[in-house]
Formats: sequence, C-alpha cells, structure tokens
Amino acid sequence: MEFKHEVIFCIVNAGFSEAVMDAAREVGARGGTVLHASGTANTDAEKIFGITIQPEKDVVMILVSSEIRDKVLHALYESAGLKTEGQGIAFALPVQDVVGLTAFTPVEKPTQKSTQPTEPQE
Repeated sequence: MEFKHEVIFCIVNAGFSEAVMDAAREVGARGGTVLHASGTANTDAEKIFGITIQPEKDVVMILVSSEIRDKVLHALYESAGLKTEGQGIAFALPVQDVVGLTAFTPVEKPTQKSTQPTEPQE
C-alpha cells in the first residue's frame, strides 16, 4: 500500500525543537507539533553508546508528503542527530488518512454485502 503522507518523529534533548523545525522547513516541511517528554534510558546505555543522556526531551512530530520524507530525515540527521548537541533520533511512520490540510473530500469505500439472510419479499 502506498501512502501520500508520513509522520516524522524526531526526539531531541530539550530545547532543540527549533533546530529540528528549521532544518525540516528548509527542505519543504510546513510545520510541526512539539511534545515535552522524559527519556528513560539507563546509565548502561550511556556507557555503551558513549553519550550523555539528558532525561528531558522534545518530541517533534512533522507531517510531510511521502515525496519529501527522505530529504527531511536527512536534514534532521545533519542538524540534530546523535553527533550534535541535540542528540536526536528520527523515524517516519506511514499515515493512512489526513484531514485538515485541505478541504475534506470523503472517499467512497465499497460497501460490504450483508451476510445476514434477508426475508423473501411477497
């Protein structure tokens, strides 16, 4: 199944959401939503990956057309990835339906035939 839109989630250290949005906008994203969160990684993860884990996070959700997904992900990697102060990760998920971006036009879906027996008509 092919999707027209995808949502990109970018999880960065608190305070780096503007850097995420600036990078995304440069390659065609329009806007996003920022959620404030707390990370749950333990000290063993810090030792394994060799990075300091800041518990306070910003989660930036960006709805984009599937056509620019790779450009946005690459821009986020460059500007806010693990090798930056933002220490961010990003991933994309497909979005089946979207309303609110343009005028809503319902898509007619095929109706299923009833599996219940019908009464004979006289």
